[in-house]
Amino acid sequence: MASMVVQIDPRDNVLVALQPLTEGMTVHYGDGATCAVTQAIAAKHKMALVDLAVGDVIRMYGMTVGEVTQAIPKGGHVSTRNVRHRADAYTATRHFVQPSLPDASAWEGRTFLGYRRADGQVGTRNYWLVLPLVFCENRNVERMREALEEELGYGSRRNAYRQYVRGLVKRGGEDAVGNAERVFPNVDGIRFLTHTLGCGGTRQDAQALCGLLAGYIHNPNVAGATVLSLGCQNAEVRMLMEELRARDPEMTKPVKVFDQQRSGRETALMTGALDATFAGLQEANRVERSAAPLSALTVGLKCGGSDGFSGISANPALGYLSDVLGEAGGKTILSEFPELHGVEQELINRCATDELAQRFYDLMHAYAARAKAVQSGFEMNPSPGNIEDGLITDAIKSAGAARKGGVAPVRDVLDYPQYVTKQGLTLLCTPGNDVECVTAQAGAGANLVLFTTGLGTPTGNAVAPVVKIATNSALAERMGDIIDFDAGGIVTGETTIAACAEKLLELCVEVASGKKLTKAETFGQNDFIPWKRGVSL
Repeated sequence: MASMVVQIDPRDNVLVALQPLTEGMTVHYGDGATCAVTQAIAAKHKMALVDLAVGDVIRMYGMTVGEVTQAIPKGGHVSTRNVRHRADAYTATRHFVQPSLPDASAWEGRTFLGYRRADGQVGTRNYWLVLPLVFCENRNVERMREALEEELGYGSRRNAYRQYVRGLVKRGGEDAVGNAERVFPNVDGIRFLTHTLGCGGTRQDAQALCGLLAGYIHNPNVAGATVLSLGCQNAEVRMLMEELRARDPEMTKPVKVFDQQRSGRETALMTGALDATFAGLQEANRVERSAAPLSALTVGLKCGGSDGFSGISANPALGYLSDVLGEAGGKTILSEFPELHGVEQELINRCATDELAQRFYDLMHAYAARAKAVQSGFEMNPSPGNIEDGLITDAIKSAGAARKGGVAPVRDVLDYPQYVTKQGLTLLCTPGNDVECVTAQAGAGANLVLFTTGLGTPTGNAVAPVVKIATNSALAERMGDIIDFDAGGIVTGETTIAACAEKLLELCVEVASGKKLTKAETFGQNDFIPWKRGVSL
């Protein structure tokens, strides 16, 4: 019979209800311990293991996650009516911990089929990018999208430049025209990015945007890019090229830049950009997939639409996978800094050096200060949906979210929009906002993103495949059109965290090899929202 409750850590003074609990029943937990239920408690919510008085702390995952505001009887319901956010203080001083890492030997020698780049990176997809340096060029990017997608077999839109692209296809000697089949079979798609930034705002906004766009161009899933510039904006071409050179000193990828103010008429800008893009696609089509080691994977770890099961099932499965991949030489990215509030000391203790610990401490303090400056704070991070499904404080949410990072040492700490280069786990400063975070992870080099959800979300990304993992089987069944993997068996006891993680890693190899598309890819959910550096929780 499946367990009805779980005590996540022996130090915890609450249980998590795995099923609805009714008043009067007795639940079993740990090594034969029992507790009577004194109030009805919904699945995913918490039950007090002892009588709790006002001012007492709530402990989950072995750490402080809340403070009691109204007395809670043993067996009673822990909720927003009787608990408020509270988290442990932290310092930049590391206290060494010895992690117990999983055995990754079974994955030695395993490969996926990827696109090798001149700079040594390996892509899981082969895309050409079309992007604007400023919002003024969004319309022209959309016009290029409409013309190219239909005539090259990637979409079904219409505009006047379609005829022009059809001519390019014929002059290029390609076999296919129209949407019957892809003209460039080795190119997985053309990704058209639009945004609302590039001018106005601050110079720091422009610099951050150029850094993000440079990260997208440098991402291993991208073969090259066409860049549209108005000409007078804050986000200058020079700035973009400097950011790209910082990531790729040899400038190994083709980047075609077109300036509207210098081009004159729109037709000159558009035909020039279409000519260059078509030539770039012809070159990108010459690259074919070949075997690459798992060490070539850079995996973003993300959760969104989280629930009370996230920290019990899907997130720890990602943590186990992250540890295995790190042992195999790969890279993983843990982000969402507002959702690491309350677990700061645990992550600081895991930092490989004092310098990394101090950097993480400084970034967290600066982020928290910006939130406070606008009368907000990390404690306001949980959404109404999170709270309804058991994540009643930011510390509870954070303690579960941090489990995506496993137990391995933190090898690097980066600020947005820096690029990941170190093997193992990197902490990247981003908001918790789903699309802003995944956008940042792809800009930091993620060629695959693993995204856990308990409530459901369609989030995808323009260049990195996003694998959606359900924390519970009911969600996987109810929203099967957007869920790729079901981790709910961990909750019901049908599988273990380790077995679930191994199965998920097998799926990652299939997706990375192009043998399987994610649901987000199938639906064309190509989200891209840059973080305008400020307060976003």
